[in-house]
Amino acid sequence: MALTAMDLVAKAKEQITEVSTEDGVKMLSSTLILDVREPGEFAQGHLPNAINLPRGLLEFKINGHPTFEGQQDADILVYCQVGGRSALAAETMLKLGYQKPLSLAGGFKAWAESGNDIVKDTNVC
Repeated sequence: MALTAMDLVAKAKEQITEVSTEDGVKMLSSTLILDVREPGEFAQGHLPNAINLPRGLLEFKINGHPTFEGQQDADILVYCQVGGRSALAAETMLKLGYQKPLSLAGGFKAWAESGNDIVKDTNVC
């Protein structure tokens, strides 16, 4: 039987660490923030200091990105819209040697609904 996307997300969540929005707020000033949504989603609003590397490009871009290069031991808060892509991204990051990727439970949606700070970029395509 073939796996569904949600099966893959569930399996990824067994391998990674998820953090709540409350914990995410506490981590903002001391943690690298990775948004794995598409650029259009990112432009509509994102967490403060977030770097946008879409999920589809993560494996190809993260090791050469100046913010994440050499940061395999750093805490990296990863998020997407609701938590599925970030779980898959965090699992991939573990495979790439990043030791502390932390997926934001509920993603950007939960973050925004909790009333946390959001940055909007008007100059992103």
